[in-house]
Amino acid sequence: MSKGPISQFIEKHYLHFNSAALVDAAKGYEEHLLDNGKMMITLAGAMSTAELGKSLAEMIRQDKVHIISCTGANLEEDIMNLVAHNSYKRVPNYRDLSPQEEWDLLENHYNRVTDTCIPEEEAFRRLQQHLYDIWNNANSKGERYFPHEFMYQMINSGVLQQYYEIDPKDSWMVAAAEKNLPIVVPGWEDSTMGNIFASYCIKGEFNATTMKSGVEYMMWLADWYTKNCEGKGIGFFQIGGGIAGDFPICVVPMLYQDMEMHDVPFWSYFCQISDSTTSYGSYSGAVPNEKITWGKLDITTPKFIVESDATIVAPLIFAYVLGW
Repeated sequence: MSKGPISQFIEKHYLHFNSAALVDAAKGYEEHLLDNGKMMITLAGAMSTAELGKSLAEMIRQDKVHIISCTGANLEEDIMNLVAHNSYKRVPNYRDLSPQEEWDLLENHYNRVTDTCIPEEEAFRRLQQHLYDIWNNANSKGERYFPHEFMYQMINSGVLQQYYEIDPKDSWMVAAAEKNLPIVVPGWEDSTMGNIFASYCIKGEFNATTMKSGVEYMMWLADWYTKNCEGKGIGFFQIGGGIAGDFPICVVPMLYQDMEMHDVPFWSYFCQISDSTTSYGSYSGAVPNEKITWGKLDITTPKFIVESDATIVAPLIFAYVLGW
C-alpha cells in the first residue's frame, strides 16, 4: 500500500542517527507483521497522560498490536483523560516551578506529571466512584478479576459515557476494551486506583484476593505466550523501561530455564524507545545485546534502540506502521 504524507516525510528526512534508527525500527515492525508475527507493546512512563491513545488506539483497531503490558498508571490515566480532559491543567514552565508553586498545585488538588496536572476530583474520584461499585460487586460474589478486566467492565458498562470529554476513538483503553485485547499490568498496586483498592482492603471492606495478583499475571502470560509464539513469533516493542518492560520480557527465560520448555522461541523482534543512557546497572539504559545473556533475545533477533523522547518517537513509528 502507498504510504501517506507522514511516512513519506519520515523516509525523506529521517536518514541519520536516532531518526534513522526510528525508520529502521518502524520498517522492522512492519515486516514482522507482514510475516504474520504478533507484537507486544509495553507502556512505561506517562504515555497515557501524554495522549498516546491518539495513535495507539488505531494500532489496536487495525490489529497492529496483539497484547499490551503497561503500568497501573498508564492503565488508569488513559481513562482519566477520557473523562476529565477539560479539567486538566498544562504547566509549560514546569521546569521553573518553585517548591511553593508545587505545593499550591497540591492544595488545589492537582497532581503534576511533567507539564500536565491531573485533577483529583474530576479524574481520580470519578473513577473511584464507579470502580468501587464494580469491585464491591465482585467481592460480594466471591469473584476475582485482573485489574484491566475491572477497567474493561467499567468501560463496557457505559457508565463513563456521560463524562466523555474527548473523542473515544482517541482512547486506547476504549479500543482495547472493544477488542478485549490481552493486557498485563505488573505492579498494579503502584497506581492511584491500586492505592485506593488497598485502602479498602485495609479498612476491611474488600478482600485483597478479589484482585488477581502479579504472579497470576505471569502465569497467564506464560500460557498466552506458548499459545501464540508459533510461526514468526512475538515481537517486543518497549516504550520506556521499568516494570512494564522487564516483567513480560522475562516470560521467555522463565519458560525455557525454569519450566524447561526448550522449544519455546525467543522474542522475534525487539525495539526500545528510551532516553535513559547506558550506565551503572540501569535496566532502562541497557543495550539490547545484554538481553541475549538473559535468554530473552536470540543472536538473530532484529534489535533496535531509539534514544529519544517517546512522545516524539512512538507516534511517528505508529504512523509509519499505519501507513499515515
